Order: sequence, then C-alpha cells, then structure tokens
Amino acid sequence: MKVFNRNFVMVLIGQIISLFGNTILRFALPLYLLNETKSASLYGIVQACAFIPMILATPIGGIIADRVNKKNIMVILDFTTAFLTLGVMLFLGRFNIVILLLAALSILYAIQGAYQPAVQASIPLLVDEEGIMQANSMINIVSSLSQLVGPVIGGMLFGFFGIKPILLVSVVCFVISAVMEIFIVIPFNKPESKDGVFDIVKSDMKESFKFMLKDRPEIFKVCLILTVVNIALSACAMVGLPVIVTQKLGFSADTANTLYGYVEGAMGAGSLAGGIIGGVFAKKMKIKNCSILLVLCCLSMLPIAAALSMNLSGMVSYIVIIASSFVMMMLSTLFSIQLMACLQILTPNNLLGKVISCAMCISMCGAPLGQAAYGVAFQKLADSPQILFAFATFVGVVLALCSNKVFVIIGKLMTDITESQEDTEEGYKMECSKGEAVAK
Repeated sequence: MKVFNRNFVMVLIGQIISLFGNTILRFALPLYLLNETKSASLYGIVQACAFIPMILATPIGGIIADRVNKKNIMVILDFTTAFLTLGVMLFLGRFNIVILLLAALSILYAIQGAYQPAVQASIPLLVDEEGIMQANSMINIVSSLSQLVGPVIGGMLFGFFGIKPILLVSVVCFVISAVMEIFIVIPFNKPESKDGVFDIVKSDMKESFKFMLKDRPEIFKVCLILTVVNIALSACAMVGLPVIVTQKLGFSADTANTLYGYVEGAMGAGSLAGGIIGGVFAKKMKIKNCSILLVLCCLSMLPIAAALSMNLSGMVSYIVIIASSFVMMMLSTLFSIQLMACLQILTPNNLLGKVISCAMCISMCGAPLGQAAYGVAFQKLADSPQILFAFATFVGVVLALCSNKVFVIIGKLMTDITESQEDTEEGYKMECSKGEAVAK
C-alpha cells in the first residue's frame, strides 16, 4: 500500500482546506476578544474555559472513530463547523461579546477534539506500517502549512477589514472540505454491539485506560509528562505571546494585530520545517532522544525572557519572539511526530482511536488550568512578563531531564516490536519459498 494513494491524498487535501479555515478562526476570535476587552486575565480565562470541551470531546471522538466510518465523522463535523461560523457572523454585535465568543470557541474546540482522532486513526488504515511515520509527517506538514498561511492572512484581513471577512472565508473552507471528503474511501468494519451509548462509552473508556495503565504504562507516563509541559510551557506561549505583541511592544492596534499574525505564521513555518525534517529523517529519528528535543524546545523560550529583561526596542524584541517561536514549534513538531508514531505502533488497531483520544485528553487536561493561571499572572505582572517566560523555561527543562528514562524504555519497546515483526515477515517469506520449491 503506497503512502500517497488516492484516499490518503484526499484526506491531506481535506485537512489543508479545513485546517486553514479552523486556524484563521481560532486566531481571529480570541484576538478580537483581547482587542475589545484589553484584559489579559479575561483572555486567558475565556481560552481556558473554551478548551475544556475539547478535552471532554476528544475521548468521545476516539470512541466514535472506532465505531463509525471515519469519513462520515469528518464530513459531518466540517458541515457543523460551517454552520457554527455562519451563526457567529450573523449574531456578532447583537449579543454580549464574551458570552458569544466563549460559546463559539467552546463548540469549535469540541469539534476539533472529536475531529482529530478520526484523522489520526484513519492513517494506519490508509498506509502500511512502514509509511506511518512518513504519513504522520505529511499530516503535520499540512497542519503546519495551515498554521503558517492562516494566521498571516488572518492577521492582514483582521488588521484591514475586521472580523467578519475572516468568518466568511472560514465558512467557505469548511463547506468545500466537507463536500470533498464525501468522496474519500476509508476501510471500515462496523463492530457489533447491542449496548446503549452510555454503556459503550463507559466500556471503551475503561478498556483504553486499562491498556494504558496495565499493558503500556509508558504511554500513560508520557501523557502525564505532556500534561505538565502544557501547563508550564504551552499555556505560557498561548497566553503570553498575544498579550506581549498587542499590548507591550508599543505598536498601534492594527499593526500589532497584523504582527501577531506573523508570529503565528512563524510558528506554522517552524512546524512545517519540523514536519519536513521528520519526513526526510523518519528512519533516523529515535524516540529515546525525545527528552533532548523537549529540553531544546523549552530553552527556545529563554531568548524571549532575555529580550524583555533588557528593555530592547519593540521591533528588536518582536524579531526575537519571531525567531524563538519558529524554533520552538519546529522542535515541538519533531517531538509530536515521534510520539504519535509511537502510539500508533504500540496500540492495536481495534483500540487505536480510543487510546489516541484518551492520550490526547490526558495531555491536554492541564492546558485550561495553565491558560487561566497565566492570564491572571500576565495581568498581575504586566511590567515584568519576562519572569513568567523564565519560570516556564525552568520548569520545562527540569521535567524534560526527568523524563529521559521513560523515553529510553519506550524506545526499547518499539525496537523489540519492530524486530519481532521483521522476524515474522522473514519467516513467512521462507515458508513461501519452501512451498514454491515443493510445488516445483
């Protein structure tokens, strides 16, 4: 089975269109809230509250992905997002902005949480095992292209025309993606079950956590590591960067909005670079070295803290933020590609959607807490934001160093599984050869 077969290519194209619409939407709505309220704490709290539905929807999305045709999930959720965005566009200015955007972002994040397990769980069904790492890299490249182009275009549209053109572009993207995904063919065998929905969710969740806790406890340990990283590091970047660029560097509001779009674009470019590197060097990348990547990723935030401490000019500090954001996302993507491949190899296909979604759920559960805390912290330490970036770097580095043993164990597990599969394939080939010889 080739990596670039028709159905996988169509999934990629659908991801490009859908993620572009999603990216500019998730860029513009929180930024619009920050512009209107000027409150870092409110911004952080709304982001945190909106993120919770994504955490709750992700494991449910994984369960659904294992029991429903994954193509249908993508189509339905893209159409739903299009209608949601159209509703925001119609009601903007008629309702309280905080309540409207909180509701919209909550539903948007929930849809995204249910959507991604379907995409990730479809990969092993569309490509063979040798191509999984490369396929994951391509999915990450697509996501990165959207993150690169979406915020840049979104920032320019937002700076010049406001929020409504962005909403309209997003609606069009989701409709096109949904229509195209109708023609994708993903293998699916419907599991037989007479249980009710609640019983299915309960049993599937129990099965997933049992697998992670007893059969593959290393997966659970990595999820806990990522939870703390999201609390300390990711939340700091998600809340701190827009606050600093739009409020602390001295740019006008329109210019700052456009410039923050470039920051998000730099993250997308870094993620794209990481995806390309991951695809090219897939066979040379080792999971046991992930702790080193994580240390370097954390250290990439240190220049931001240094620039803010030295009271450099707004443009010089901005350039440092751009460069650090690029490096941080490049390393983060390399890290994520390996972890996803690890999950897909260590997990049986019948549990794949559930386990991936539960792993994502555990990893993300600390993000709302971090976003809310950093929102308040950036409001309180408005004159010394560098303290928070330095703190996030320190916590991340210590955690990464402590995680080295876990990644070494996982690396050995993956090596054992790969060697076992190679031995099985070799034995099968020898049996086939003997059979051919006897036939002759």
